[in-house]
Amino acid sequence: MITALINEIAITAPYPGQKEIINTIYFGGGTPSLLTVDDLQLIFDALHKKFLISVDAEISLEANPDDINAGKLTAWKKNGINRLSVGIQSFVEEELVWMNRAHTAAESLQCIDEITASGFDNFSVDLIYGSPLLDNDHWKKNVDTLIEKNIPHISCYALTVEPKTALSKLIALHKKETTDADKQAAQFSSLMQWMQQAGYEHYEISNYALPGMRSLHNSSYWQGENYYGFGPSAHSFDGKIRRWNISNNAAYIKSISQNIIPSEEETLTATQQLNEYIMTSLRTMEGLDLKKVSADFGESFNIKLQEAGAKWKSGNKLVIHNSKLILTNEGKLFADGIAADLFF
Repeated sequence: MITALINEIAITAPYPGQKEIINTIYFGGGTPSLLTVDDLQLIFDALHKKFLISVDAEISLEANPDDINAGKLTAWKKNGINRLSVGIQSFVEEELVWMNRAHTAAESLQCIDEITASGFDNFSVDLIYGSPLLDNDHWKKNVDTLIEKNIPHISCYALTVEPKTALSKLIALHKKETTDADKQAAQFSSLMQWMQQAGYEHYEISNYALPGMRSLHNSSYWQGENYYGFGPSAHSFDGKIRRWNISNNAAYIKSISQNIIPSEEETLTATQQLNEYIMTSLRTMEGLDLKKVSADFGESFNIKLQEAGAKWKSGNKLVIHNSKLILTNEGKLFADGIAADLFF
């Protein structure tokens, strides 16, 4: 897999007109914390050959709590990793078992202390809410634990049951409880209140950061910037064309060995580009910029968006401020539906 990744980086053609300066790198979409230091160094070497990586680039690594120890943290820093994203999910033991997580609540607490002690001052912790076993008291305890530890960045996601997964099958067989949408909404509403009181910016629907600690990499997605993706299932985007690699590991490796990147692509129409901007911008605290819509797509679309947003404004789910459509806290509960309603 490492050899294939390196080869894909080498044979990737740069997007026309793009300055080959990389400001963020993200190792994710799997369990990259299983990689050895040598594996990571080989990938970095390949990236340095192909691109100019900024000296202050944000370089993130997803890690599971049970993979984190003092030795690995030191090695990652030497590799150039300067930000971690840790999938803790919960500090409730029973819930971790229910979600089939490999780590324990004790390991979660220990890894946070080790990260802090190692000198990492830029890291994120993931929590999941809305599972059948998570009552409101335990949810508050999970959030309070992170706030008390002054975690710089917190991502919180509602539990979703994906089709064809082990969890979906167990729920269908009535061996596990299903999720409760009302409970999820209530826990999300409480979360927004707690995080605001603790001084965190709710800068994107699922993401909260202390001032200056936003994820630069994820922010680039929401701002529609270009990006390269390497590896199975990885996506790339040049502003108009989206490419995605096949997901099968063996087929990916075989194709790359023949110097063929096994990908499909689609060219977004102007309408699709506008709809993507509506969807991503509404998720952020800065909101949808109507002036940008006018400049990029035409004044008529600005007017239509204001007209379509009027009913959401009157329902206190949307505000218009400085030529921007911004979701209220209540509106964030309906973000996907509001975005879909505004689509062209």
